[in-house]
Amino acid sequence: MQRPDHFSETWLDEVDRKRLAVTLAGAREARVYRRLEALLLVAEGHSGAEAARRCRVNRSSVHRWLVQSRAEHETTALIDRPRSGRPRLHRPLTAQRLAAALARDPRRCGYQATSWTVPLLAHDLAAKGIAVSPRTLRCRLHEAGYRWKRPRYVYVQRAEHLPHMWTAPDSQER
Repeated sequence: MQRPDHFSETWLDEVDRKRLAVTLAGAREARVYRRLEALLLVAEGHSGAEAARRCRVNRSSVHRWLVQSRAEHETTALIDRPRSGRPRLHRPLTAQRLAAALARDPRRCGYQATSWTVPLLAHDLAAKGIAVSPRTLRCRLHEAGYRWKRPRYVYVQRAEHLPHMWTAPDSQER
């Protein structure tokens, strides 16, 4: 036996449908796009189960989005709101502390490296009492605006003991 669809009264009129279509065209986040698409399908006359199947979500989610949209009569009701989330465990790792750690030369800290890598910096910070995983350290470096680039080697002068293959343009030898 098929369950009855409780979306017979969609609460969405023509103005809501047009508003949903305009907002859907400008949606940038996949989650918001999926919500708007499901509500637009319901507003166009599809059943809630059909909209849920097409958008690959649960029927109860479509119903909840309908209720949210009805309560505020705005498509902004479907946008994710900020959540508190899990608090950070490594509060002492600030941008200033990262800058100070990166300003040091790894060779002076006893490492056989000319530049910092994330695992090496994580090891150095752990030795100083700030245990942080390389993944978290990468996130914190990114948040602080740091970007990793490969070192480029620049030769200032050619070594005197190597033969010269090119002569200077102002040389008299031709």
